[in-house]
Amino acid sequence: MTQIAVAQVKAEPPQVAGQLRVMIVDDSAVIRGIFRRTLEAEPGIMIAASVGNGQQALDSLQRHPVDVIVLDIEMPVMDGMTALPLILKAQPGVRVIMASTLTEKNAAASIEALRIGAADYIPKPIAKHEIHSADAFKKELIAKIKALGDHSNRSVAALVANAASGAKPAAAPLSFRKPSAVTPKIVAIGSSTGGPQTLFKLFEGIKDDTLHLPVVIAQHMPKAFTGILAEHLSKVASSRCAEGKDGEKLEAGRIYIAPGDYHMTIVAGRSGYVIRLDQNPPENFCRPSVEPLFRSVSEHFGAAALALMLTGMGHDGLEASRTLVDSGGTLIAQDEASSVVWGMPGAVATAGLCAEVLPIDAIPSCVKRLLRRKAA
Repeated sequence: MTQIAVAQVKAEPPQVAGQLRVMIVDDSAVIRGIFRRTLEAEPGIMIAASVGNGQQALDSLQRHPVDVIVLDIEMPVMDGMTALPLILKAQPGVRVIMASTLTEKNAAASIEALRIGAADYIPKPIAKHEIHSADAFKKELIAKIKALGDHSNRSVAALVANAASGAKPAAAPLSFRKPSAVTPKIVAIGSSTGGPQTLFKLFEGIKDDTLHLPVVIAQHMPKAFTGILAEHLSKVASSRCAEGKDGEKLEAGRIYIAPGDYHMTIVAGRSGYVIRLDQNPPENFCRPSVEPLFRSVSEHFGAAALALMLTGMGHDGLEASRTLVDSGGTLIAQDEASSVVWGMPGAVATAGLCAEVLPIDAIPSCVKRLLRRKAA
């Protein structure tokens, strides 16, 4: 029998300048306690509130704004999916991480949450003893909170400090490469944090023009999620999207997404190019990783490769992007303002590898323009 969780909003500790304020929303007192101990031990993070359902989260936000909310999906009184749009309305700009167990039902809910405004998700270990010992999970939780809270200096504490001082972050000038004069024969995409919602916008923007070439995607996601993401993308895109299968022939007008926990690459077959899946060691702590996908695209398509680096934390894909543009390919990166986290696109942009750095709303028209270009 499920117990109705009682709010556990403790008296707030004094705010320390620069600290990220985090709210934990989960109906399990055990889970809340583990999250709290994990996060309180991390410098730069403070727990502003710890509550048991979505209604309590809304009540707390009326008193105290936060930078990041870790929001469970299944809760009594008000679940996470019901609370999410209300939270985003109550505090526009707050970053919400959906905490979800690795089930098909919760994976589907997480993808829908990303579509309607959640910034990211984190797969939650199912058994309580797993969470106590899950160091990788704890590291991922901390990394995502810091990346989302620190993004573009938008945290509550930083905004207050900047408003008082009038300071504005200085932007380093970017250098650009000329785009290839060759008409692209493939589009390769790398994305991570914020990637699903950005992919929805990308394909919604180009759906009026059927893609007459293959599209391959490496999105950092666990295996319970990538198939559902593919289903959702098929609904908004003009082309069919599915997880890539080992040995499958690459076809024009199809979108292939790397399955969770597998690297995806392109190799030459007897009658065209085929997909290869492998479980080689993670690259940049990621599997799937952007690196092997972009390397294989660069090897086989050279100047006929068009690559997009979308929102995501870290720098996965940086070295393969360098190889791709040195081989004559074209790289477009998402800009900082429209990225949930400007890690991956920021890495390639500041390295001077991009032909253009654009807001996500402008990338579809750029892609269509490059695809229509005639070979020089």
